Amino acid sequence: MGRILAIDFGLKRTGIAVTDPLKIIASALTTVPTSEVFDFLSRYCSTEEVEKFIVGLPLYPDGNPAQIAPQVDIFAEKLKKLFPNKPVLRQDERYTSNEAKRIILASGIKKQKRRDKTLVDKIAAALILEQYMQEHYWI
Repeated sequence: MGRILAIDFGLKRTGIAVTDPLKIIASALTTVPTSEVFDFLSRYCSTEEVEKFIVGLPLYPDGNPAQIAPQVDIFAEKLKKLFPNKPVLRQDERYTSNEAKRIILASGIKKQKRRDKTLVDKIAAALILEQYMQEHYWI
């Protein structure tokens, strides 16, 4: 059984989260510079079985595409070409960054660590993955 890998694309950094092989738990994996994300994914997929990719779909609260949406669309298309045998699906990512910040604040992490934007990115990716799993796997 393969993992599901979720991606919170950003212009500078990209957050990545994965499920366990049984697809029960979504976990934040890492944040990588966006310029290195395809190399990272190639290395990761060479050592771990990934069944599909979930890419965050950036929308405004009213449902219209966010300003970054065209860049995310280009990223998703490149991902499909790099991994033609793995589905690349989209998941609404509204509010995931704000929810990630709230989780970090509530966790009691010290202020200096909370300023680490990479933490927000990988937690946002985990939230995207959790939402996908709730909609498609959990009752």
